[in-house]
Amino acid sequence: MWDNGFPESRQYLSTVIHPGGYTRLAIFNQKGGVGKTTTVLNLGAALSRRGIAPLLVDLDPQAHLSSILSPVDSGAQSLFAFYSDARPLEDLARKVGFEALLLPAHAELLKVDTLYGKGPGILNRLKEGLDAAFTDAPHPVLIDCCPMLGVLSLSSIFASERVLVPISTDFLAVKGALQLENTLRALEHVLKRRVERRYVLTRFDTRRRMSHDIAGQLTERFGAELCQTRVGESVSLAESPAKGLDIFSHAPQSRGARDYEQLLEELISSGFWEV
Repeated sequence: MWDNGFPESRQYLSTVIHPGGYTRLAIFNQKGGVGKTTTVLNLGAALSRRGIAPLLVDLDPQAHLSSILSPVDSGAQSLFAFYSDARPLEDLARKVGFEALLLPAHAELLKVDTLYGKGPGILNRLKEGLDAAFTDAPHPVLIDCCPMLGVLSLSSIFASERVLVPISTDFLAVKGALQLENTLRALEHVLKRRVERRYVLTRFDTRRRMSHDIAGQLTERFGAELCQTRVGESVSLAESPAKGLDIFSHAPQSRGARDYEQLLEELISSGFWEV
């Protein structure tokens, strides 16, 4: 099993993995437009191609993942009902085109911070809900996080064992990742553990010197926590959401499909993500 060298990591890995041997993975960067939704969508589809049905959690009020896979008409059909009315997550889950379940988002999720942000145990609500759901047939979980630091994004981290940080190869995305690194460090004393993470470069254009410069900077900064896989800039990846499709359904022979299949393999084979 992968070990990060921290004294508590082996004990943590052995005690928090959920039934079925699955760990939960939050996809997060404190910057929008870096490929969080694209990564959740296509890692989920890549898992499905291996015969493993994931649970995709859309915890972003922009609801981009839900709009691609299964849009909802009201907050009552979305995760907002979990917070507002204590609806069980199993009641809100819906099947999507490939073999996966979706917990959909709606713009009303924006109200969670204001209405419930100071309630007792609010940051553990999602974890508790996921712990209680799908116990007969557990799923690996991918959480599409809100880029704003607040109840929703922090709840994602509290509910997950791992964080994957997509970084598009531009200055602001790198800045967002560095801000997130500081956030994760600040959370360590609250969580009583180090949040295990990986960083992955997205929208990587081999023709741009900036892409290679950023890759070098991040390698120096994050070392082995930077994924070897780089998700390239791809027309097919940009097109597929507009068609309501994952990359494997839209363009199975494309570079984007190869990149996300390779990323999934790297996350699994390194032991970072137990599926």
